[in-house]
Amino acid sequence: MKKSDKVFLDLNNPVFQEDLFGLQKKDALRMLGTLQKIKRLSWTEIYRDRGLRWELVQSKTGSGGQRLYTIRISQGFRALVYRENQYMRFLSLHPDHDSAYKK
Repeated sequence: MKKSDKVFLDLNNPVFQEDLFGLQKKDALRMLGTLQKIKRLSWTEIYRDRGLRWELVQSKTGSGGQRLYTIRISQGFRALVYRENQYMRFLSLHPDHDSAYKK
């Protein structure tokens, strides 16, 4: 894996942390498993991974105008993220798939 394709995780967003610490045990374990998976993948692999399903959110942008995406944490449970250089920055978690796409 080229250095520029390595993925770093940023889990420091306060909204994301509130969502994360509010998860039930089974969902928290799924989240941890997904984070471990992401750390093993390159950016190219993340874009192609059928399990993560990296999807553009066309209905909104980040506070800095960046494009937002969702990834699947588990079936019906998604995270709102964006890419900044090598970092995948987590913004929020959505147990309801559709809520990740609303303004």
